[in-house]
Amino acid sequence: MQQETRRIIFHVDLDAFYVSVETRGNPALRGLPVVVGADPERGMGRGVVITCSYEARKFGLKSGMPISRAWKLCPTAVYLRANFELYERVSEEVMGTLKGFGDSFEQTGIDEAFLDVSGRAADAEEAEQLALVVKRVVRSVHRLSCSIGIGPNKSSAKIASDQQKPDGLTVVPLDSPAAFLAPLPVSVIPGVGRKTQAFLKGHGIETISHLQAVPGKQLMTWFGKTGVWLWGVANAQERIPVRAREMPKSLAVERTFREDVQEFGRVYSEAEDAAHELAARVAQAAVRFRVAGIKIRFRHFETHTRERTLPGYTDSEDVLKQTAKDLLREFESRNEAVRLVGVRVSGLERDSSTMETLGP
Repeated sequence: MQQETRRIIFHVDLDAFYVSVETRGNPALRGLPVVVGADPERGMGRGVVITCSYEARKFGLKSGMPISRAWKLCPTAVYLRANFELYERVSEEVMGTLKGFGDSFEQTGIDEAFLDVSGRAADAEEAEQLALVVKRVVRSVHRLSCSIGIGPNKSSAKIASDQQKPDGLTVVPLDSPAAFLAPLPVSVIPGVGRKTQAFLKGHGIETISHLQAVPGKQLMTWFGKTGVWLWGVANAQERIPVRAREMPKSLAVERTFREDVQEFGRVYSEAEDAAHELAARVAQAAVRFRVAGIKIRFRHFETHTRERTLPGYTDSEDVLKQTAKDLLREFESRNEAVRLVGVRVSGLERDSSTMETLGP
């Protein structure tokens, strides 16, 4: 039987990306607690923290926290509204640099990517030296820091990249990746959220070593196809290739009425239908979104857009429908005929829970 070629995978994660880009443009922010998100309006603002600097995290701030709560914890922080066009432009520049270091490259979010470097490093030591070069180039060319995880597969590399942030470098032993994973909590597995953690804890499973002891068939009984994925990740048997896939910046569905609509109930109904179609496209693209928005055009082509940053990434159709309805409500009282309505999502990342793995 032919032995499988050893794989060496990098997961590169740009540290506090939005904040780092803002700090790069304004060095006076360096070392300060910085929050990217909504305007706190002296503690009365709505919206959430999209991300924050490591200095802000020392005050207990974190992504998804209501901006009013963040203000109470750290009123002296610098609060900035997100500039997604800037972040996307910088991301494209950095990803262009990273592509040159891998045999294959896969961007999975605005600030993270996988590189297969199996043909460029013979062992873990060479891989570590290559990763140090990547970090130096990203810092010198783009004035940003990144954390890199090195492992024999994508999931272990991604888990490793989170272990020593910021500016970290963690190597998973290529000969014993399961042993490296064993003591870590199940929460480090990409796609394992609070509900899954609570379910597993109810069955006495709190660490990956506990998960490794559960038969694959049992995991499939509990979680279906996701159980196969969990088994593969926990036992370091995942073998998903790093492959180039275009990462869409946004997805949208618009509806133009045959005749201008005066009754706003029809606008809501059409937006809900558009959201349903868009949710299907999100699922087909195997992504999750962080920002949901709407577009509305009135009779005389006056057009408005609104968007909302959500507490976390999601692919929920219900969340999309409710957010669209909430954003459209602003325009209901205008009592003007509507020509077009649309629903849009952006701030996309790959949905790791949809990955196929080598099962038990």
